[in-house]
Amino acid sequence: MKKIFLTTITTCVCLLASAQFTVLSSINIPEEGEELALSSITDNMGAGYYVKENIMAGAIKNGENYDLFGRYYFENIYVSLQMPTEEMSENIKMGLGYSYNVWDKLYVEPNYSMPLKEDQNGEREGKFVIGIAYKL
Repeated sequence: MKKIFLTTITTCVCLLASAQFTVLSSINIPEEGEELALSSITDNMGAGYYVKENIMAGAIKNGENYDLFGRYYFENIYVSLQMPTEEMSENIKMGLGYSYNVWDKLYVEPNYSMPLKEDQNGEREGKFVIGIAYKL
């Protein structure tokens, strides 16, 4: 029993030691007349885990709720999928972004995403955001 327990712990430690975590956020640009505050950066903060070298999965804060997201990387370009934890299939957003290495492990990530389904008015309005990421 001890051998199984120690083998399991060793395997988990090795997986976590070789894993790469990323902390990321998108910057909310304030309206005219408003100041840029710290909450403009921390409102959409999240964490991602590289499942494989080019696949990331994680959770990101979206206002008061959390969304699940996934990314598939082609070098520095990535395709993203983001969905809320409630009514997932109804509110999926798909996007395309670029991860630009600014310094060491700090990245600037401009991306554009849009919902897969139309809203009540028959529109699918996309959104361009600039994000930042730090790979741990």
